[in-house]
Amino acid sequence: MSPPPEAVDLLLLDTAEAWWAQGHPRDGVLILDDRAGALTLPILHSLIADAGKPGAACVAVEDAVTAVRTLQDELGAELGLERNARRYELPAPLPQELPSLADPAPQAFVGVHTVLMHLPRSLDTLADWAWLIREHAATDVVVLAGGRDKHMNHSMNQVLEKNFADVSAGRGRSKSRILTSRAPRTDVPAAEPKSQNHQLTIPGAAPTDLTLCSMGATYGGTKLDPGTRLLLQTVEVQAGFPSAKEVVDFGSGNGTVSAVLALRHPELRVIATDHSASAVQSTLLTVAANGITDRVEVRRDDALASFADSSVELILLNPPFHQGNAVDPGAANRLIRAAARVLAPGGKLYCVYNSHLKHRAVLTREIGPTEQLTRDARFTVTVSTSN
Repeated sequence: MSPPPEAVDLLLLDTAEAWWAQGHPRDGVLILDDRAGALTLPILHSLIADAGKPGAACVAVEDAVTAVRTLQDELGAELGLERNARRYELPAPLPQELPSLADPAPQAFVGVHTVLMHLPRSLDTLADWAWLIREHAATDVVVLAGGRDKHMNHSMNQVLEKNFADVSAGRGRSKSRILTSRAPRTDVPAAEPKSQNHQLTIPGAAPTDLTLCSMGATYGGTKLDPGTRLLLQTVEVQAGFPSAKEVVDFGSGNGTVSAVLALRHPELRVIATDHSASAVQSTLLTVAANGITDRVEVRRDDALASFADSSVELILLNPPFHQGNAVDPGAANRLIRAAARVLAPGGKLYCVYNSHLKHRAVLTREIGPTEQLTRDARFTVTVSTSN
């Protein structure tokens, strides 16, 4: 009753079932960053199947749905869960919103008894999740965090131990393992989630002072990504740039591109989009910190889905080169196809990418004539013109 699970998913589900079989509450389940429902849907199916039985955690289907909460950073994962729920004729739980810094009681975390998640790549993200669980979950909460052995390290244990008195690593299975955390700590303070801030100057004909902000899950944090630096340096010296009144910062991350363009080109309307809720929060914080809220619109969007066909004249893109922990050009190819759909005839896509990935052939095929503008030891910047 779910998409094909990975080894980590199966181990998480089996470990959670063992806890529930021992009498741990089956309701109040929070699933963080599920991958298209591989964790959520089996749990939901089990709760619905048991609803109304003597001793069951839920007395009705509606209770089963509300007993499970999901919170996903990536919009694509959220939409994937909804699609798979329809496919298996299950009612999907209402997705929870990523807590903001101003949220004193994030509903996703309040009173939960069990948390299931894949261990995130970012220790900052793990620290944020651990603090939110510690502060807002039930005192009997059990946190099950799974990962592949090759991607796990002792620093993850240390982050969890700052927030829970009992942290243990389970036995490995299929090259995967679960870290189980219990007993939220009250004896020592822990750093609550907060944005990181960094002041820097972006070089150019008119150097730009910039404040970058970032939440934990945002790729690159508050650093100026070297690919983004090269992209900005390159497009700023192109004749007639910007040639449009509106530009889309496709995959805004910490908001560097949006902020620089808005500061240097006050007449330009900037639309910043990202599928990551954390990146959207980071972009909003960066925009506010630089006093350009009125010039930048920020959207959480999956592959430009909110844009009409042939509606955009100018896009800047620094596509991802990995999916999870693996190098994967497929994610970039999907974004390039999305840009091709929304670009108006004659519209331009400026793109920077790791040179070894050789995206130029894809850009030419999907969008149109593609010119290399510059290349250094690591990155290539191109401009593609829509047919």
